[in-house]
Amino acid sequence: MTTMIEFDEDYTPCESEPFMNERQRAFFTAKLMEWKRELLRESQGTVEALQKETRNVPDVADRASDEADRALELRTRDRQRKLISKIDSSLRRIKTGDYGYCDITGDPISLKRLIARPTATMSVEAQEKHERRERVYRED
Repeated sequence: MTTMIEFDEDYTPCESEPFMNERQRAFFTAKLMEWKRELLRESQGTVEALQKETRNVPDVADRASDEADRALELRTRDRQRKLISKIDSSLRRIKTGDYGYCDITGDPISLKRLIARPTATMSVEAQEKHERRERVYRED
């Protein structure tokens, strides 16, 4: 069983150290957990706002505008719900030792990419190839 070292706020992973060492795992765990907390805080605010804003608006245009705003907010929250699921998956991958490695090639995903997109499961090359393939099938 791996023990996690305490997270150092001043630390930034670099290519010169061993890939996915304890310090890097702690860094990405903290980054993912903070992102998840932020998303959950936002979604709680949305729930509270939607509960407060349930009102009967007599003007049809105002009511339509309120409904459009509410629908947009709910779509945003649904995307965030899916993102939280990806974050949870990334946290599980850290625990199992799979985090940071491309699902397609098994090669390490660059630290630069993981810092920018901590839920990445493919290297840039594999992601681009995947997107090109998707585009070809979509156009058929």
